[in-house]
Amino acid sequence: MTQTGRRSGTFTSRAPATGEPLAEYPAHGPQDVAKAVERAREAGVRWAALPAAGRRERLLRFKRRLADRLDTVAGTIAAETGKPLQDAELEVLLTLGHLDWAARNAGRVLGRRRVRTGLVAANQAATLVYRPLGVVGVLGPWNYPVYTPMGSIGYALAAGNAVVFKPSEYTSGTGVLLAELFDAAVPDHAGLFSVVTGAGETGEALAGAEVDKVAFTGSPGTARKVMAVCARTLTPFLAECGGKDAVIVTADADLDAAADAVVWGAMGNAGQTCAGVERVYAVREVHEELLRRVVERARALRPGSGSDASYGPMTMPAQREVVRRHVRAALADGAVAALGDAPEADAGPFVAPVVLADVPEESAAMAEETFGPVVAVNAVADVAEAVRRANASRYALGAAVFCGDRRAGARIAARLRAGAVSVGSVLGFAAVPALPFGGSGDSGFGRIHGADGLRAFAAPQSVTVRRFAAPVDLTSFTTPAAVKARAVALVRGLHRRR
Repeated sequence: MTQTGRRSGTFTSRAPATGEPLAEYPAHGPQDVAKAVERAREAGVRWAALPAAGRRERLLRFKRRLADRLDTVAGTIAAETGKPLQDAELEVLLTLGHLDWAARNAGRVLGRRRVRTGLVAANQAATLVYRPLGVVGVLGPWNYPVYTPMGSIGYALAAGNAVVFKPSEYTSGTGVLLAELFDAAVPDHAGLFSVVTGAGETGEALAGAEVDKVAFTGSPGTARKVMAVCARTLTPFLAECGGKDAVIVTADADLDAAADAVVWGAMGNAGQTCAGVERVYAVREVHEELLRRVVERARALRPGSGSDASYGPMTMPAQREVVRRHVRAALADGAVAALGDAPEADAGPFVAPVVLADVPEESAAMAEETFGPVVAVNAVADVAEAVRRANASRYALGAAVFCGDRRAGARIAARLRAGAVSVGSVLGFAAVPALPFGGSGDSGFGRIHGADGLRAFAAPQSVTVRRFAAPVDLTSFTTPAAVKARAVALVRGLHRRR
């Protein structure tokens, strides 16, 4: 995270590479948060009353404004996170695709539709519709401060809700800018999408502010704390808590493609990607050659803050110590450092790529989320062992398979305990707005993106309308017992034969 400093109700965001101050923001307290939620609730009533086409038109205006200001948004992301500008631009481009999809498909996914009633309820007409929840509180992360929270914000707005967003204290400027762009694009709904800034105390206040759902992205430990706050009022909770994603490489895989994808998936954004690559299981026949190609590509990377940097600094200073601890523990457990070593405690914000091999499965580098430019490439006897090891993690977010036969790769993917799997690439699912994203175990629960992501921010309402009187009313005390018995026998007989 970008370093911060506090003083009397405000805090200062700082560039992670240099520590230089960027801007000062208010540390909003419970009263500020409550006012934002109250204002959002008032605006949300008018927003929910709009037809789906009206919300779509306004959200598409917001999307176009975001596209027009892409340079400004990407520049703010890069300044606050330290990631290269091109990486920040890609993040915004992906966000535009998701916002467009949510705006255009919400009416179709959530609109009223007929439902078959069945034999017993043949006299009823049944429909299903998804109604807005009300106000959604979104607690966002710092590693992808636009793409990740907009997976909740954009879909919640498209579903007819108001949103109060608490960005990470390390990327507050990005969150504030998003709200400003929304207000400029949708001026007739002031307060519908607002931002509160601050650290954990502000997030706790939002979770406890009688919102109708909380969408959280962060560590499993913090998720448990936020969930405990939500439990006081039985507020629904959606959690995306990171992963320890595995890549499986078969004997007939394209090793160049696999190595290129592994290095990008592991080292991109300095490894600070929830669905980034942290574990690789290659069958023994190709392990040595794959490792050589991974090392060759990783060695060419250069972390830094210049325009030619492959990736930027560790955004959160404390994360460097996690990387250091994991690498040192792996080496002590018998792993081999094929490239790099544990960063020194005072080495600064930039961490060079580390490629490990023969890492014991119980080592922290294989069992815990490292969230840094580190990847472990282990050999396995066969695909069955690779699947077993990949599934043994307490995380279950994403995964990837590299196989010479795409159909065989898809069959391997179906055996993996992961919320999203790419075959022949890594993170391929992130660019497909129609696909849901989320995991299980320590990776959290619930889904954002796609139709499931829209429904995550809506409440299903079932409606039946009696069209005519039933020939035999089984829900009336006036129907004779003998008539009910004959009806029961008839229906039972039909189900016995079908």
